Amino acid sequence: MSVKVIIPAQLRQYTQDQSSVEVTGGTVADVLNAVEAEFPGIKERICEPDGRIRRFVNVFVNGEDVRALDGPDTAVKDGDEIGIIPAVAGGQR
Repeated sequence: MSVKVIIPAQLRQYTQDQSSVEVTGGTVADVLNAVEAEFPGIKERICEPDGRIRRFVNVFVNGEDVRALDGPDTAVKDGDEIGIIPAVAGGQR
């Protein structure tokens, strides 16, 4: 099952500047492992060593935050789209 993963600008250095990649997997964790296999070094920017999604990274499946679903164990199917959105902080007081 092919899943499209949208790569944010901050992580494109790991994907040879590709804005999206297509991989296979049955869960978000499987998909992130497949992306890591193809583009080593990217997963550690998204996930903690134990596989949990980093606190300041948001991952969406078809627009739904996986934290509100089953986290990395969220099931995906052929044609789904996963978006990786690093949190933005800062500003002026």
